[in-house]
Amino acid sequence: MTAIKLDLVWNDYRMGIKNFLHSKVSNPADVDDLLQEIMLKTHKSLDSLRSAQSIKAWLFQLAQRSIIDFYRKKGKNQSLEFQDLLSEGESEHNLAESELANCVLPFIQNLADEYSDLLIAIDIEGQSQKDYAKEQGLAYSTLKSRVKKARTELRKSFESCCEFAFDAHGKIIDYTTKENSGKTC
Repeated sequence: MTAIKLDLVWNDYRMGIKNFLHSKVSNPADVDDLLQEIMLKTHKSLDSLRSAQSIKAWLFQLAQRSIIDFYRKKGKNQSLEFQDLLSEGESEHNLAESELANCVLPFIQNLADEYSDLLIAIDIEGQSQKDYAKEQGLAYSTLKSRVKKARTELRKSFESCCEFAFDAHGKIIDYTTKENSGKTC
């Protein structure tokens, strides 16, 4: 892509990226620094992008990686967020996953109580699986199986509601709500 196309791409997505950065980073000066860094990375790597259709997802993944790097450099630890549940523990999220994060708790609450209770305790409240197993009088291996089953049921619930587009690494890059799903979040 030529420099002119870079300018067009940046003009199209700059404000969206900046708003996304503001949602994750509180200091406006840090947001401006990150935006500058993302623009430089875009300039260096835009030619390697295979499809013009994936520019938006690529830019927001770049923004998310920049945020993660920013917090790593600052020495801050990020706790488990709802998005982690969707990507099964991967630390990098994109905009589609961030949007879907708002739906996770309502979907969990619609699961059977046995699944809902353990996902809320473990994935939402951050209780360790070992502590939860001990509290419930379960073998740790039994609980691990139940957690896996509960997450599978949660995923099925999402898939009955939405259609997802994935990148080559299996990460969600876009989604659309199915018209006849009868579910909203």
